[in-house]
Amino acid sequence: MNRILLASAFLLVSISAAFADEIPSALPAPAVVSPALKVPAPKLVEPHLHIARSNIAGHARVALTFDACMGQADERILSTLVRERIPATIFVTARWLKRNPAALAVFLQNPDLFELENHGQNHIPAVNTPTLIYGIASAGSPQAVRQEVQGGAAAMVAAGIPAPHWFRGSTAKYDLSAIGEIRAMGYRIAGYSVNGDGGSLLGAVITEKRIASAKDGDVVISHINQPTHAAGAGVAKALVDLKAKGTQFVRLEDVEDTGDDKTTE
Repeated sequence: MNRILLASAFLLVSISAAFADEIPSALPAPAVVSPALKVPAPKLVEPHLHIARSNIAGHARVALTFDACMGQADERILSTLVRERIPATIFVTARWLKRNPAALAVFLQNPDLFELENHGQNHIPAVNTPTLIYGIASAGSPQAVRQEVQGGAAAMVAAGIPAPHWFRGSTAKYDLSAIGEIRAMGYRIAGYSVNGDGGSLLGAVITEKRIASAKDGDVVISHINQPTHAAGAGVAKALVDLKAKGTQFVRLEDVEDTGDDKTTE
């Protein structure tokens, strides 16, 4: 029996060590959502964003935006963007920057292609009220939302990236009070109009079709941090499809925009 207990304890220590690198060192404790408490679910919005149209037949203007949440860089997408000279806006978290110095170097070596913006410190939804979104605990307070935004920006500047002007929170959902606070911090909040890869969970074919369907003035959201997911192959193929159609690709900083829910006013 003692041998079994010792073996079990050793196994638990090994598992904890294996996953230690996945846990951010300074992760603020999100508010606990207790099932026993009858707290009304907060009203959440998922803002849309459009850019100024080109209004030129056969040359639709599209803004490609990619979230780099955590994990590794998807070289299928990154190499296509660089090879095809396609500009894009990349939203990075502090967690992703720490793990991907090589990809960051590529971004910084191609300032004509890549605009780097703030996706937060620890990929926590920017919602003031305690809740769960897709199983992720929200920040849960104004103080925690500010920490998520400011921590992400500080990590970017420390990595040699210019101070960001845009913010997109984890899950791209917010409550209206958090939107007001983030705007008061000086950030525009990046919604989207085309969900390209369904959080990187869609198959390659449907991802390709979704992105390739982008029209004049659309802002596409996809992910560049899931190299093992099939969606990445669809993203890369769609970029080539759009370029072949004469699409004019722009970064958010290059064009006027309109966001709902007072995200860009």
